[in-house]
Amino acid sequence: MLKKRGAGVLFHISSMPSPYGVGVFGKSTKDFIDKICDMGFTYWQVLPFNPTDNSNSPYCSPSAFAGNYLFINPETLYDMGLISDKDLHSNIYNGSPYTADYEFATEKRLAVLKKAFCNITESISKEIQNFETENPWLNDYAVFMAVKDAEGGKPWWQWSKTHSHRNSCMKEISMLEKDISFWKFVQYIFFRQWFEIKEYANSKGIAVIGDMPIYVAMDSVDVWANLPLFLIDEKTLKPEKVAGVPPDYFSEDGQLWGNPIYDWKKMKKDGYSWWLSRLATALKTYDVVRIDHFRAFASYWEVPADSETAKTGEWKEGPKMDFFSKVFETFPDAPIIAEDLGSFGEDVVKLLEDTGFPGMKVVQFGFDPNADSGHMPHNAVPNSINYVGTHDNNTILGWLWEASEEERKFALEYTGFSGDNWGDGGYYSQSCRKIIEAVWKSASNVAVISFQDMCGFGSDARMNIPGVPDKNWRFRTTEDTLNSIDFRYFRHINSIFRRMYPVFD
Repeated sequence: MLKKRGAGVLFHISSMPSPYGVGVFGKSTKDFIDKICDMGFTYWQVLPFNPTDNSNSPYCSPSAFAGNYLFINPETLYDMGLISDKDLHSNIYNGSPYTADYEFATEKRLAVLKKAFCNITESISKEIQNFETENPWLNDYAVFMAVKDAEGGKPWWQWSKTHSHRNSCMKEISMLEKDISFWKFVQYIFFRQWFEIKEYANSKGIAVIGDMPIYVAMDSVDVWANLPLFLIDEKTLKPEKVAGVPPDYFSEDGQLWGNPIYDWKKMKKDGYSWWLSRLATALKTYDVVRIDHFRAFASYWEVPADSETAKTGEWKEGPKMDFFSKVFETFPDAPIIAEDLGSFGEDVVKLLEDTGFPGMKVVQFGFDPNADSGHMPHNAVPNSINYVGTHDNNTILGWLWEASEEERKFALEYTGFSGDNWGDGGYYSQSCRKIIEAVWKSASNVAVISFQDMCGFGSDARMNIPGVPDKNWRFRTTEDTLNSIDFRYFRHINSIFRRMYPVFD
């Protein structure tokens, strides 16, 4: 896997067509799989499946292991006999089909799941017990969520003294047994539905590329249950240092993420067991795992917890091959993609060479008229994943509109577009296709395009603007839009540029 020429589509579950406010594991998901299969694609890339934070970001989650219950399809609950027709219709959304409404979906999906939980059968209860045995992370997550509800939704460091430390909390949870069981049920349903979708994708020759954020949220079960593994004062329950990145392409102040920093020395002492467990779950959930911000395993940007921007940080040495040697012992030939974008250094280059993981190229980063960027398609090596754009980028049409005249002229000349009407073309600009084809011609084993770029959408269809906390992650589409994609064009470029090799041996 990842060693033969192939092509993929980046399209998150939340963006899928559905009548439920956000995309779900439903018929539309299978329809999407059918369509990209027919177009000759061999990969489908998604964003993290973890529950989101208050800004709806899947990169800052209350759990690095759990799935987002918003993606649970209410129709399946109905088919299982767990909810009524009235319950099902209570989840139908009458707002815009082009925008994910997380607030609506959260309220309605949680309510219908609670009704479904009240109707579970003895056989389902046994299946949940088996699911818990196979997923050791589940009990801590369920306890964390039940206690969080009991504590009025406050972050764990503001909980009562008994609850704020995992070990003492576990002695005081008898009153919450039903709530704990509910959260176990939710995760059982999530993974039951997802593995049905994944099995369907695999049967069509489509491998799923998942996404693993390198850091976890401060207000997460991962930190609460594993406090010694993070640089956090165990008395004050406050982080000493937090994560971020220095000033870069996306932000002149850098990005102050605020995630707690791992105590790599302590993680090493127990053989990186938490990380290995996390990777095991990810490699079971997906066929390929993209590790976001991979460069932090070589060296990471550490910022004092009281800083207002990420400018005041400093580089610290990561675990490097000491960690990945353990990974390869446990998961030989693990199909991992290294997101190696942003600030670079020789230590990152060496770690990529030592691991052998493919790195990433993003064509938008390559169009510098005054440089021979490694992101330009002619510089790509086979062991790389080449993107028209990621979830953090503008769409390619949006980029063309917003680029400087010099950058735009260079990009169009480089990709062979002639004429002055680069922004014309109605539904799909020919200038965008030239850029897509430049990526598809590259030597990179895998080329990936976002759904938005398949449709030729402008910047209003962006998934995320890094450093901007509001109005992200809301892009959604319809069945009509899905059906209007130029099937023949994408099948043609996948064929002519030899990107239709079977992904599964």
